[in-house]
Amino acid sequence: MSDDNKSKTPDALLAALRRIVGVATEPRVTRDDVNQAMIRHWCDAMEDHNPVYTDPAFAAESVHGGIVAPPAMLDTWSMPGLAPRPRQESSSGEEAGMVPVLNQLDAAGFTSVVAAGMSHEYHRYLKPGDRLTISQVITSVSDEKQTALGVGHFFTTESNFADQQGNSVGRMEFSILKFKPGTGTVNMDASALEGLEKMPRPRPAISRDTKFFWDGVDQGELRIQKCNSCDGLHHPPVVRCPGCGSYELGYLVSQGRGTVYSFVEVHHPQFPMFDYPLVGVLVELEEGTRIISNLVGVKPEDVETGMPVELAIEATDPGLSLPLFRRARPARRESTLLFADLEPGQELPPCPVAISRTLIVAGAMASRDFQDVHHDPDLAKKRGSPDTFMNIMTTSGLTNRYVTDWAGPEVIFRKLSLRLGVPNFPGDTLTYTGQVQSTALRDGKGVVELLVTGTNKLGDHVTATVELELPTP
Repeated sequence: MSDDNKSKTPDALLAALRRIVGVATEPRVTRDDVNQAMIRHWCDAMEDHNPVYTDPAFAAESVHGGIVAPPAMLDTWSMPGLAPRPRQESSSGEEAGMVPVLNQLDAAGFTSVVAAGMSHEYHRYLKPGDRLTISQVITSVSDEKQTALGVGHFFTTESNFADQQGNSVGRMEFSILKFKPGTGTVNMDASALEGLEKMPRPRPAISRDTKFFWDGVDQGELRIQKCNSCDGLHHPPVVRCPGCGSYELGYLVSQGRGTVYSFVEVHHPQFPMFDYPLVGVLVELEEGTRIISNLVGVKPEDVETGMPVELAIEATDPGLSLPLFRRARPARRESTLLFADLEPGQELPPCPVAISRTLIVAGAMASRDFQDVHHDPDLAKKRGSPDTFMNIMTTSGLTNRYVTDWAGPEVIFRKLSLRLGVPNFPGDTLTYTGQVQSTALRDGKGVVELLVTGTNKLGDHVTATVELELPTP
């Protein structure tokens, strides 16, 4: 197959791909039931603490009557994992679905892949013990296109999910770009890695009196000097308590939460060891003292006095970690909003997500997506990316979390549609914002549509529309 596909002209390849369009696969039973362990893995990766997913007592008293899976997990249950791609056939025995399209494009040299968009419809929430069947059809294959990532083909699948009784539980449309690495119109490596290869920051002068502070940073702690005689707090550390004169000094471990007391954007001169824009910030910690640091993951025009912030210890280069701060994640709502509480134009609070390599890998594993571009930096570079990047299912899970944290644990997702833009690379911050687009009563149910955007330093990573059902009085 490989040699045949490599020798095909673009028109012949396209014709072969389009013969599969519209041919539905025979329903396939998923490898495993919906189960609590996988739900927990997902919630751990997404840091999603909604109790209807993991707390049996809370879930039993909820609108669901028991534990449910996060709706964004819909297609996770059908993922093959590390097993070989299953052969997909129609009822007449001809090849159908995504697998033959992937195989033919791989063989023709379109070996790199990136998701372009995904749309879910939820007909009911899934519960532990559900065993799903999935049928799939390719709905379109594009002409060969020149994209920024490379020459490739877009194709879209439609997947339908049913339970043991044959009742529909959900539907998914999924758009993918398969492209030839190294044929892009932009130098992805240069643009995405800009600023990462830079001079190291100046090293702190560590003395006997400050060593405890830097030892704490290396262990992921923000240690604030404390007088053992009068309990006074001091930062920067001092040799002798300025309050009572004692030399008996220890420390407490700060919770790392506070507010912006004052700030300044550093414009000039610019130095090669710093990332710009550069925001200097004086943070008033909850413990009652203040610390000077940098604010990361926030545009300078969005910074304001009194903004809640939280600690973000980051390795600014391989030999130095610093106690930086980022906008604080909003508190999770413990009771669900009512439909009457909302109106068009209402804003959702900004929510930052630190894009660590751990999050990228954990999200891929929790969604059973073993594509090498999501966990292996070397292979990701061979595929045309400067580094590993987040998969679309992790983005959907984080979007799910953002909305339920804002709306409350018993909000019902009806639809979730994502369109991806720039990638999420390790070391960046993804900031979610949202707005209520419309509210309507339909068949006595309160239906709300949201527009949600997730932005990183490269631009918009995701634009999502979300349709929710909220309780009515």
